[in-house]
Amino acid sequence: MGKETGFLEVDREERTYDDPKERLKHYKEFVISPSDDKLKLQASRCMNCGIPYCHTGCPVNNIIPDWNHLVYEGDWKNALEVLHSTNNFPEFTGRICPAPCEASCTLNITDQPVTIKSIECAIVDRGWKEGWIHPQVPEEKTGKSVAVVGSGPAGMACAQQLARAGHSVTLFEKNDRIGGLLRYGIPDFKMEKTLINRRALQMEGEGVTLKTSTEVGVDVSIKSLKENFDAVVLSGGAEDARPLQIPGAEMPGVRLAMEFLTQQNKRNAGDNEERAAPRGTLTATGKDVIVIGGGDTGSDCVGTSNRQGAKSVTQLEIMPQPPEHEDKLLTWPDWPVKMRTSSSHEEGAARDWSVLTKEVVSEDGKVTGLKCARIEWEGRSFKEVEGSEFTLPADLILLAMGFVGPHKPGMIEQSQVELTERGNVAANEQDYQTSDPQIWACGDMRRGQSLVVWAIREGRQAARAVDEALMGVSELPR
Repeated sequence: MGKETGFLEVDREERTYDDPKERLKHYKEFVISPSDDKLKLQASRCMNCGIPYCHTGCPVNNIIPDWNHLVYEGDWKNALEVLHSTNNFPEFTGRICPAPCEASCTLNITDQPVTIKSIECAIVDRGWKEGWIHPQVPEEKTGKSVAVVGSGPAGMACAQQLARAGHSVTLFEKNDRIGGLLRYGIPDFKMEKTLINRRALQMEGEGVTLKTSTEVGVDVSIKSLKENFDAVVLSGGAEDARPLQIPGAEMPGVRLAMEFLTQQNKRNAGDNEERAAPRGTLTATGKDVIVIGGGDTGSDCVGTSNRQGAKSVTQLEIMPQPPEHEDKLLTWPDWPVKMRTSSSHEEGAARDWSVLTKEVVSEDGKVTGLKCARIEWEGRSFKEVEGSEFTLPADLILLAMGFVGPHKPGMIEQSQVELTERGNVAANEQDYQTSDPQIWACGDMRRGQSLVVWAIREGRQAARAVDEALMGVSELPR
């Protein structure tokens, strides 16, 4: 414990942002990191609880009180070592994780939680700046080989852990760059892609072979992987988007959020328009944009639309508007339902809740509006409010309603592994093994749509399971 009375003396102070007028001019990160002195004060608020609920609130079980204490002491290098012991990529989670650890912080019961996320990010950013992060090359090779399919955070973590255990690892990615949704689903203004690039270089230094533009199930078969590798790990994510099933949803002005976000990320990466938008340019410039879906992906569409110069942006959510503040005594240490306003919302957007979309309105083959209605929730069901229909003007409707599971054609069908009732690859959280004894699964492909931090956890745990199956014993952490 850095300072026994820190939580009594120091108020919570979060990271700040550049002015919206300035940050809307570009796609770069705009967070202003606190000074070392301020971070030391924030770390001093950690109470080093007898039962640190932040450990279990965090899916990768970060040892948070320990590195808070080390930051308070100014021992950044050892803080980084503790942080990396549980999390392969804290610069990812330190930027885009919703921080369930903070929701479970004991100080959150009667006060505001410790700024765990910003301290975590500062530790790893300091590590890169000081040159403390290097490839961790294994002393010996095991002679075993593993194919990891899908290079999102689950696949990256799994591949890195297996390489460090001494296995020969090949990471397959169907896109032209690794990173999965981190690369093409998360806007650059939330996480710049140089962060993925330097981790990719680290992984190559550790012996991981990166095979991009190679779709398993199309360019190479599952049968071929099983013949050429001792183990195969499926970590391809949950890519099938939930469809909008209303009249007019097939109109060309109704598009998936991931297509919209991917195009802009490809432009930011320097791709020409032909590579960025093979199906045709999709842009919000000068348009009335409606985003259906109130989650993080919807928020990312809001921020990207405003940067492209949208005429207006409206975000709709079918669920009721959450309360401004949670009932802490009722929800702690679990994730609370409360009103959340992102930096993208602050940049400008109309938001509406308890809205049912009914029909896409069009004229001469072009989207002109969206017919909606108010609903009232009664438990888990709702009813339409009589006479509440209204129509919003729209030139572009973006669907950000979540994902229903992994893409089945190709890899999944070829593997013939059993699926759950929800359509995910069936594998438990103990050994992550599928119905095929040579194939494992982790991340969103196994658990369904989830957080980056859950993907990292699953990738690490699956790596240990594979290592143990191949070697009989594993020294990798779970």
